[in-house]
Amino acid sequence: MALFGDPFLRRFFVSPPIYRSPAAALMDWFETPQAHFIKINVPGYSKDDVKVQVEEGYVLVVRAETRKESSKDHKENDTIWHVAERRGGLDGFTRQIELPEDVKVDQIKTQVENGVLTWFCPRI
Repeated sequence: MALFGDPFLRRFFVSPPIYRSPAAALMDWFETPQAHFIKINVPGYSKDDVKVQVEEGYVLVVRAETRKESSKDHKENDTIWHVAERRGGLDGFTRQIELPEDVKVDQIKTQVENGVLTWFCPRI
């Protein structure tokens, strides 16, 4: 069987890569009587890459910025890239979530750990 005769290998090597939309930052949102919790997948981003803020109208905005690799990151000038899908071609993402009015936005706490942004905000 030829290498590109296999449907899996043909799709993997010949088809263009599929990039998910910015909304692909998968999210869980749940609440308890005391607080709202939001968890967003941010694999590959450090806590310095992810910015969280609440804008007018109780809109939570989560932005992740990608730091592009430069040619300085490679010591060899004769490097030939065959595939570059890991963050290099992406500019990050923005996710906006309209919050209920019963949150204490001045008491928001966030953390990024193991590729997950956790957002906690007590209720009024």
